[in-house]
Amino acid sequence: MTRIDAPSGITSATAAPRRTALISGASIAGPALAFWLNRCGFAVTVVEKASVLRGGGYPIDVRGTALEVVRRMGILPRLRDAHIDLRRLAFLDGDGGQVAAIHPHTVTGGVEGRDLEVPRGDLVGALHAAVRDDVEFLFGDSVDTLDQSEHGVDVTFRGGGTRTFDLVFGADGLHSRTREFLFGPEEQFHRYLGYCFAGFTMRNTLGLSREALIWNTPGRAAVLYAVGDGSAEEGSTGDDGVHAFLNFAHPAPPFEAFRNPRAQRELVGRVFADAGWEVPGMLAALHDADDLFFDAVSQIRLPRWASGRVALVGDAAYAPSFLTGQGTSLALVGAYMLAASLAGRDHAAGFAAYEQRTREFVTANQDLVGEGDAVLFPTTTQALARRNDMLRNLDTMPPAQGRPAHSALTLPAFPSPGPLSPST
Repeated sequence: MTRIDAPSGITSATAAPRRTALISGASIAGPALAFWLNRCGFAVTVVEKASVLRGGGYPIDVRGTALEVVRRMGILPRLRDAHIDLRRLAFLDGDGGQVAAIHPHTVTGGVEGRDLEVPRGDLVGALHAAVRDDVEFLFGDSVDTLDQSEHGVDVTFRGGGTRTFDLVFGADGLHSRTREFLFGPEEQFHRYLGYCFAGFTMRNTLGLSREALIWNTPGRAAVLYAVGDGSAEEGSTGDDGVHAFLNFAHPAPPFEAFRNPRAQRELVGRVFADAGWEVPGMLAALHDADDLFFDAVSQIRLPRWASGRVALVGDAAYAPSFLTGQGTSLALVGAYMLAASLAGRDHAAGFAAYEQRTREFVTANQDLVGEGDAVLFPTTTQALARRNDMLRNLDTMPPAQGRPAHSALTLPAFPSPGPLSPST
């Protein structure tokens, strides 16, 4: 376990005790929440099971209301510098022939020149840099048990330590352990959307540049996504590679494969065994990939986001699925709204305000996609033909306005810290 000590500005000489908070998860929702909780007077600790900050990863979107969150955090210029500016999205038929080529924002609902797409690692790095001097980070550790009482939450860490916090927050993702502590097994809140996917990186053998190719047959899709201008030279890395995705319809979540990389590779290999185009090369790269990420395409739908002194934020509370493109934006907005709701309030009133002010926005974005109806991944021959006809008739220019759900919440002004004392 790697411990990073609390910032030097927090000393025993501090005039008044601060409410303490533990956040589980140091990806996106966790550091964003840490930033805003620190702003409203909390002494914050973030625990992350990974031994180091996780860089790399696939591109993610920051849209609508979330843009105002990162502007208020002061990291918008850094993210604009990291913007990918994908220029072309080409759809291919089963033989690899082009069906249509459009601007990506035409189907994503993004707004050119305003909304952002950045490498996930760039956003994670920007969030960490914004908060690392003000909060305590514990890498290589995780929460083992939570024991709530009237006066706080006793936390036992897997590394062996025990500490007590006034509040605890789960920002630990789709398969949140914190959520399981509070409400039980994931299956009861897991809304499966009918698809699974495998993501990994591979060589850019086609010489793609700032573009994505999407190959479809009914119920199957293969995507090559190039964020840079790389070559396919042997041993090339970084921008020279492409993000590869193999997505497929599946009748039920393959729970037996989620923690078994060999089973994941075997399942994907069976589904795509007879596929053409570049898929055989993608399957070969999948076999050797050291960054394979496999999961079901699903949402988390919870009747409430908090219990006692513990609350959830981001995917742990309301994962919308990558098909909406709104997971990152919901995490950023949710973190802001949760901290703002706690400023000057006790935890019970703050958590209630968080849900009351944020749930409608969350639901509108989760409802952007339903079960089995993703426009990018039709599951029948008829649906694929309709999708292709729709694509051929789309305006090739990006939209002037984004989807209403992306900006359906106006952020309140961030309040000044209230006079509340610890254990309230």
